[in-house]
Amino acid sequence: MTETTTSSTPATASGRPGASTLAHTGVKEQPAAGARAEVRRQFVSFSFYKLLPEFRRLPQNAQAQMLHELVELVQKQDQHKMLLIPYSCVGTRPDVDIMFWKISYDLDAIQEFTAAIHRLPVAGYLVQPFCYLAQSKRSTYVDKIDPAHDDTRTSIVPGKRKYIFVYPFVKTREWYLLSKQTRQGIMDEHIMVGNRYPSVKLNTTYSFGLDDQEFVVAFETDKPGDFLDLVQELRETEGSRFTVRDTPIFTCVQTPIENIVRQIAAV
Repeated sequence: MTETTTSSTPATASGRPGASTLAHTGVKEQPAAGARAEVRRQFVSFSFYKLLPEFRRLPQNAQAQMLHELVELVQKQDQHKMLLIPYSCVGTRPDVDIMFWKISYDLDAIQEFTAAIHRLPVAGYLVQPFCYLAQSKRSTYVDKIDPAHDDTRTSIVPGKRKYIFVYPFVKTREWYLLSKQTRQGIMDEHIMVGNRYPSVKLNTTYSFGLDDQEFVVAFETDKPGDFLDLVQELRETEGSRFTVRDTPIFTCVQTPIENIVRQIAAV
């Protein structure tokens, strides 16, 4: 469930963070006459944080001050330099509370934001159990139902749906030893199933050589039940034979950062 994009009806801006601050993601370089444009790839990071229980034993005014500084840092992020969308994982997993989806053409911007969190007093009470790094890239497979989907792969437009489901993905080495024609045939079935769920938008990013996994996949939807049915149906496809790992899976709810801090502490 990685190297294609499910059919998705274009969404209108929802008012959620990230839905209206997407100007720099749509920039495309113009090709020279007779040449195909060399599309810039985006760096994509999914960073997960957990607030330690010790934090909640601090005086309430100390909790409020430290979390206010975190809120201020997130709210002041320059969205043209790096798209930053916060998600809550409260109640969906016990090992993470917050996920930051970060997208930038410049890896330095991603590092700078992480370093800024480290400098906050609340950092002494935050752990980062998971963090995945990848890049956008054109798929090597053709969506014969809607070939235009490939154009959306190199410039991610995130944040227009309430829920996102994120997980790292690794395929068997046997998969890569199959012929390109054989792999395309297997992916045709995969694509056909995906296109039956237009409410689910797949963002596939590539981690070869950048991180431990091969892909990071992020499914956006307003209908979690559709995503559940999609995953169940894809288990029955030929391509599932070639999966080594597709866990852990994170269910994340797009939430303003000021609301997330009220979920994780008494502030």
